Amino acid sequence: MKTKYGIVKQAIKSRILDGTYLPHQKISSENELMKEFEVSRHTIRIAVGELVNEGWLYREQGSGTFCADRSERETRNQKSKKNIAIITTYISDYIFPSIIRGAESYLSEQGFQVSLYSTNNNSENEKRILEDILSQNVDGAIIEPTRSAYSNPNINYYFNLERMDIPYIMINAFYDELEPLCLIMDDEKGGFIQTEHLIKSGHTDIIGFFKTDDIQGTKRMKGYIKAHRRHNIPINPKNIITYFSEEKNEKPATALDELLSASGQERMPTAIVCYNDELAMILLEVLRRKKLKVPDDISLVGYDDSFLAQVSEVKLTTVAHPKNIMGETAGKMIVDLVNSQQSSNKRDQQKAASIIYEPKLIIRQSTMPINS
Repeated sequence: MKTKYGIVKQAIKSRILDGTYLPHQKISSENELMKEFEVSRHTIRIAVGELVNEGWLYREQGSGTFCADRSERETRNQKSKKNIAIITTYISDYIFPSIIRGAESYLSEQGFQVSLYSTNNNSENEKRILEDILSQNVDGAIIEPTRSAYSNPNINYYFNLERMDIPYIMINAFYDELEPLCLIMDDEKGGFIQTEHLIKSGHTDIIGFFKTDDIQGTKRMKGYIKAHRRHNIPINPKNIITYFSEEKNEKPATALDELLSASGQERMPTAIVCYNDELAMILLEVLRRKKLKVPDDISLVGYDDSFLAQVSEVKLTTVAHPKNIMGETAGKMIVDLVNSQQSSNKRDQQKAASIIYEPKLIIRQSTMPINS
């Protein structure tokens, strides 16, 4: 359980890190803080005193307490530990180890230490992690956005990274309002080629499952819709199933079970487009329980070409994801940005550009032409 002064201290520190208090700006008075947090003057003085001792605040006799300026480049460079933060939505799951290995391998070769963080696709976790790396004065950060389909509640922390001249890049997705350097896939095209492959194989009743709290899912769904329109195939609204990250293990499976039960034998969907390979494996279990064979009874397409695509007895048709290459390129990009940022020679300062990877469909055994 946190102490009262600890709560006050963390709240003031958060306001410094999210830019509410700017360098040399006077913070709230003792009386104002006492009223806001409903604590004693003694509690406020302990909290503020610790922040002064730690260099977050400074006092001016007769004027008050002010936010310290922690962004001076000379001071930060002298204390540089060559440390890069890597923040992903998950660390040990699915394709993330491959991405992280690619980045970590290159960064280690260049003499950088790596600090790994996972948000678990939770905005509060992202906030805590951003506060942590801002406190440590890392040299740069590789970040996978959390719930990227939504407005970012932590945008002020990114502004503070920029104000402190800490370069960052984003992978897999990006916060549109920030327009950051990023390495992403053309997910709309990926969703399009998933679906078009099935349509060209004669399928017209295609179920699409899309995770929509991340922008990758919304773009893949857009590609699914665009493929139907391109080929003049009407979409049954019941065939589009959306879900959030925390629902991934239950809602899609339940929805597919119900949809197949309601369809009967007369109007059975003939194909499924999946948000990713992980979901495809979950849905494959549902199809097994329903005694449906892939691809004889129903075709199945995944996304990411993860290790899961080939572990099942049915080898999965899927869209390739650069994974290790993306991680390694992200490592190179952030090192170049750090070196450029720290160079006093203008000719050494580089302008990086975002990278969009073209999706490629890998055709295996989980799809086949209808009635073949």
